[in-house]
Amino acid sequence: MTGAEVVFDGVGCRVDDTVILHDVTLELRARRTAVIGGNGSGKSTFARMLNGLRTPTSGTARVLGLDPSRDGPQLRRRVGFVFTNPEAQILMPTPAEDLALSLSGVPRAERAERVAALLQRFGLDGRGEQPASTLSGGQRQLLAVAAVLATEPDLVVADEPTTLLDLRNARRIGDLLLGLDVPVVIVTHDLELAARCDEAVLFADGAVRAAGVPDDVIACYRESVRA
Repeated sequence: MTGAEVVFDGVGCRVDDTVILHDVTLELRARRTAVIGGNGSGKSTFARMLNGLRTPTSGTARVLGLDPSRDGPQLRRRVGFVFTNPEAQILMPTPAEDLALSLSGVPRAERAERVAALLQRFGLDGRGEQPASTLSGGQRQLLAVAAVLATEPDLVVADEPTTLLDLRNARRIGDLLLGLDVPVVIVTHDLELAARCDEAVLFADGAVRAAGVPDDVIACYRESVRA
């Protein structure tokens, strides 16, 4: 299994007069990458660049060999994005309908079988026709992840996917993401989850402050908070 295949060289992002990222230079090739840092550090903007939701205003970026600025639609077909709040992703009234929407390119005869398999895999068996609004927070996040994986992405990016969850469900989602068969980049405040990844990146003030072995990067983050 290859890694994330992310290469940034001097990347900056400015919105109007506000600099969100500046001079971000890094290379990610691990299977599981954690992105950590304080609120407003630029980590979520970085994550959104990985599937073209944000584009650089300076420097160059390549994700899976594609340019987020030029190849946005193609990149979004290959990079699945999991948002903090699953409500931003669940578009249909029921889990079965939501998964079927993700599988709209699959022949109708095969779609129902695929939906049933996804519901079972993600612990939602028997809830396919239940109103999505009545699912628990953990179940809604499981549905959001299932809908992303239904598209068979080459890379999954998750932006603080456990922030709104209790400890049990946060652990469940973390285990699920770390066990995927595709590379994953997880933006997180959960340092325990970050420590379980293969590499970590620390953002501060819109720039990369450290990157490498998770324990070392987490130690750097803790030290910066104490300073």
